[in-house]
Amino acid sequence: MSTPSESNPESGRSQFGAPTKDPWKGFRGIASGTLILEVIVVLLTIPVVQVVGDGLNWFSGTYILGLAVLMILGCGIQGRPWAMKYNIGLQVLLILGFFVHYSIGIMGIVFALVWAYLVYLRKDIARRMDEGLLPGQRD
Repeated sequence: MSTPSESNPESGRSQFGAPTKDPWKGFRGIASGTLILEVIVVLLTIPVVQVVGDGLNWFSGTYILGLAVLMILGCGIQGRPWAMKYNIGLQVLLILGFFVHYSIGIMGIVFALVWAYLVYLRKDIARRMDEGLLPGQRD
């Protein structure tokens, strides 16, 4: 089991006590939930690719299903320190889906914006934890 300082290296420099509720646990849940939502949306591109354009072929089908599997596997690693890099890498692969079908690339751009916001939230949580502004640190 990892400690908060292992989950987020930025939290080790805090001079305040740990919050009563682990904020990183909630953040890991949000990241996993976002990946599951992304899996659903990516799998829903299969009928779009089938109907629009040249249709579904072995490469496009393998690409879409491979991304979905990588995203499902990503749900289990959200407690690791490198999980956010893995998530961003998935978004790069999804954006590169433009080469398979434009609908996959568009979904990549939409979810890249979502992950950019999650990166901002992660930094904000770390900053607030360092400043002792989280609930439970002030008590």
